Amino acid sequence: MNRVLLGVLQVAGLGAMAVIGLIDVSAGLTDSPLFAIQVLLAMAVAAVWLPHYKPGSTLLPLAAIAVSGVSLLVTAGLAVYEPYSGLWGLAESAALLVVLALVARNARPDLAVLALVAAGAAVSVMPLRAGHSTIYGTFCLVQALGAAGAIGLGVALRMIATNRQRVLDTVRAEQRAEFARDLHDFIAHHVTGIVVQAQGARFIAEQDPQRVLLALEQIEQAGTETMASMRRMVGVLRDPEQSPDAPLAPVSGVPELVPLAEQFTAAGGPPARLHLEGDPYGLPVEVSTSAYRVVMEALTNARQHAPQATAVDIWVRRARDQLLIRVANDGPAPRPSLDRPGYGLVGLTERVRAAGGRIVSGPGVDGGWVVDAVFPL
Repeated sequence: MNRVLLGVLQVAGLGAMAVIGLIDVSAGLTDSPLFAIQVLLAMAVAAVWLPHYKPGSTLLPLAAIAVSGVSLLVTAGLAVYEPYSGLWGLAESAALLVVLALVARNARPDLAVLALVAAGAAVSVMPLRAGHSTIYGTFCLVQALGAAGAIGLGVALRMIATNRQRVLDTVRAEQRAEFARDLHDFIAHHVTGIVVQAQGARFIAEQDPQRVLLALEQIEQAGTETMASMRRMVGVLRDPEQSPDAPLAPVSGVPELVPLAEQFTAAGGPPARLHLEGDPYGLPVEVSTSAYRVVMEALTNARQHAPQATAVDIWVRRARDQLLIRVANDGPAPRPSLDRPGYGLVGLTERVRAAGGRIVSGPGVDGGWVVDAVFPL
């Protein structure tokens, strides 16, 4: 969740607690002999859900257990010795319900069970502070149902986050597998060339020794390039025991951006204008193929999300130690969609990162949408 939105919700929650606290005071909470302690306890419970907790938090359930234990002690003391026939502390109850939802959403599973039992018991028996009549028993049942609802909400949010993370992991794994297939194609291409040149060199060794030296230089260059790319890319292999069974096919790279732009324009979208600076050949294969995928994904997104764009500009600039990619369209910025969470960009980011590069996207200074990527050479 966006940090700003989370902060707004927390401020709104504190404001709601303040209003509920005024209701408590006006309805007889001040008659409690432990009024000051109950006010401090409500503030302590609210302080538990103010920090930002990451999933699997240990601090959150421990804090929830601590404040719930104190709440149970206060309830036991008032219920046994001196019920005061007023409100029992709606602000504290509301804060405990929020804590229950947060614990179910973010707490470490083993500690979450203990924290949920403690906080659920604390909020369920809290009306007994004010009296033992049937009406207070009914309020105990109502708050117990509220606790169950808060836990259910937290569990639902936890499942949504878990499912989304699973999808993201699947996308990243697919990108790694695709990267591995590209590596397989590249290695097969160069090794085949090395074998052919070695066989040819053997037959011409006696007739033209100079051509043998040239063939050996080409073999050395191909082998060096192959080993360098293997070292850079082998870390992305998801399953080292899986046999590389991908078909041998040409790997699309920066030189293939020209027909890609022509096909995009011919398909009826806004015209794609390609601007190439520097030699597109001789790039490392993982850089060239990743740059191609960046442009392809950006063009796909432009077709889907910017149908009003009048043009898509593609800049590819090869510097001494970097390859710079920029794809910009002049259409309106895409709106976020709950139906399309946009995992393509996640997979693309994973691919760019695996090649040692960086990628960012967002609205342009003059409007439209811009995708920037940079790869080291």
